[in-house]
Amino acid sequence: MRSFIVVCVLTLSFLLPTRAALAFQPPQHPHPSQTVTPQPDESTLREHGHYQNVDGKLVRSPAHTVRHFVPNGASAKCEDGSYSFSLHRQGTCSHHGGVAQWL
Repeated sequence: MRSFIVVCVLTLSFLLPTRAALAFQPPQHPHPSQTVTPQPDESTLREHGHYQNVDGKLVRSPAHTVRHFVPNGASAKCEDGSYSFSLHRQGTCSHHGGVAQWL
């Protein structure tokens, strides 16, 4: 009888969730409309324009950097050396010679 109880207790201990398992929560991924795109430091860019994309969001226009580095939030480097902050691939760098490299 004692061995039966030990086997039952051990079996239940494997079936019941542990305290750590109860505390674990999978990471919450924000809805795409809630994501925040990292913004570049404006003092590091030569141009300072914005445009409204097809989703109605205000997006930073492609810009050249003061020093040669990839600015925060850049999605592509254009053929003319500027960095695009486009949220969609279609039309990215269209007035800047096309995409040289996706980032």
